[in-house]
Amino acid sequence: MNPHRFCVAPMLDHTDRHCRYFHRQLSRRARLYTEMVSTGALLHGPRERLLRFDPAEHPVALQLGGSEPDELAKAARFGERAGYDEIDLNCGCPSERVQRGAFGACLMAEPALVADCVRAMRDAVSIPVTVKHRIGLDRVDDYGFVRDFVGTVARAGCEVFVVHARNAWLKGLSPRENRTVPPLRYEVVARLKRDFPGLTIVLNGGLRDHATALAQLSRVDGVMIGREACDNPWMLVDVDARYFGEPAPHATREAVVDAMRAYLEREVAAGTPPRAVVRPMIGLFNGLPGARNWRRALSDPSLLASAGPRVMDRALQALRAPSGAPPARTEELQ
Repeated sequence: MNPHRFCVAPMLDHTDRHCRYFHRQLSRRARLYTEMVSTGALLHGPRERLLRFDPAEHPVALQLGGSEPDELAKAARFGERAGYDEIDLNCGCPSERVQRGAFGACLMAEPALVADCVRAMRDAVSIPVTVKHRIGLDRVDDYGFVRDFVGTVARAGCEVFVVHARNAWLKGLSPRENRTVPPLRYEVVARLKRDFPGLTIVLNGGLRDHATALAQLSRVDGVMIGREACDNPWMLVDVDARYFGEPAPHATREAVVDAMRAYLEREVAAGTPPRAVVRPMIGLFNGLPGARNWRRALSDPSLLASAGPRVMDRALQALRAPSGAPPARTEELQ
């Protein structure tokens, strides 16, 4: 089965190691990605902290940001030594800060350089090197642009392309607006798959439910879901069954909380603030009675400070008695 059939997108300030561990309690098979890590941070910053992850997160990919082949090769080597399953090059982020570093989406204008970067990383590591990119830059809707980009980079040995089906507008839009304002054009990604049948093409952008995502698998090899996986994480519990024909790791939200409780206790004992661990779990009960109380409890600074590793138990108490009623079993709320 294609390992990229379902992926959770790399998202800055979201897909840190605690988020990825939480997502792994919902799906064993979803391919997880780190937040983008710049080569400068890895080469000159707190490398061990930036690369740290739990073995339970596998399969997990390290996404790098950079544009110097030698630096990317060194960073990729660090990632492989740390145990990552894949190195992904960011050619899709449109933020001005990233542009000032001469990487991200602006690299699409330099396919030969991207090819050199991919070639250098592939020479440095034995794990797959992949590229995440957009379908174009600014308001130019020329299919030939993205076709030639993919073709050039593929000749350097890249076999997996994660394609956000929007252009990146490099001026005039915030990164958040760049996720919604440029129009989605799924047909461009499907056309890439037709033109490059030997490559693995993964569709990203605007996918918010399984019905829509599964429908796209008739045209592409995989799908990548981003914000919805963080806003409504329980959706991930259906991934293993619907995409891979396997059971989910946990059948109830409460079982997921139990698994995360042990992780929280371990992390707090190691000095991690409770908020860092529980933040990805805030949306776990969305749509159920008491969900607002659950969210408020996990976001309450005073409760986080006083309850410490028991904060999830306090949040469950709030969830179970949303109107002062006697506590109910969480399974009854499924």
